[in-house]
This record gives sequence, C-alpha cells and structure tokens, in this order.
Amino acid sequence: MAFEIRKREREGVVLLDLEGRLIVGDPAGQLREEILKLSSAGQNRIILNLQKVDFIDSTGLGAMVICFTTIKKAGGALKLLNLAERGIELLVLTKLTSVFEMFDDEQHAVNSFFPGREIQRFDILSFVQKQQRED
Repeated sequence: MAFEIRKREREGVVLLDLEGRLIVGDPAGQLREEILKLSSAGQNRIILNLQKVDFIDSTGLGAMVICFTTIKKAGGALKLLNLAERGIELLVLTKLTSVFEMFDDEQHAVNSFFPGREIQRFDILSFVQKQQRED
C-alpha cells in the first residue's frame, strides 16, 4: 500500500490525513516535504491524523519529530490525532508522549488551538495502566 497524505482544513487548522506505513524512504520524506510547504506558506497549526497509519518505524518517528520541531520554530504547533495502539506504545517507549499532544477526538484536537475552548487530551496514564494490567 502506498503512503498517502490528504490535506483538509477545519477552522483554519490544517489536518493531514495520513494513510499507509510511515517508514524509511518516500513516506518519511513526503511527510517532511508537506510540513515544509505548509510552514513556508505560514500554515503552522497542524494536526496529523494517524487513524489509517498501520505502522511507524524509527525513521517515520524521526520524521514526526522533525516536523514537530519545524512547526514549533515557525511559531506553531503540531498535534497527533487517532494514533493506533502500536503507535502509542512507541511514543510511550521513546518518552515522546511528553513532546506530542495527542487526541482521540478531532474536535478536541482542533479546539486545542483556541484558548478558552474545552479540550480533552488523550489520557496516556489510563492507556499505560491498562497495558500494565493486560501484561
């Protein structure tokens, strides 16, 4: 399956719907290029919707960190939406849950860009506790 990026906007926030495997090679490069284009165009409020990403390797994870840094340096923010269980485990293992804001609801992710709006972040503590109970 080829890696695809679909761009859409909601209330001035760019949502990138990713699909496929975020891995070394073209997929990681595609993501970095798309983020650079958005940043150059002044679009620095971005949500990566990872609902249809079934695998992320170390290069894909590195690309996400590079994208986060690029957008942060431009004065914006990059947030994650609908991460699969394996992706969450990867972020927990690499301690990147302290870097990325994660959401499992699109409206809450969009709201997070607007001070004063109600938001509910992904509850990483509950996820980790559930994993520990299952082990």
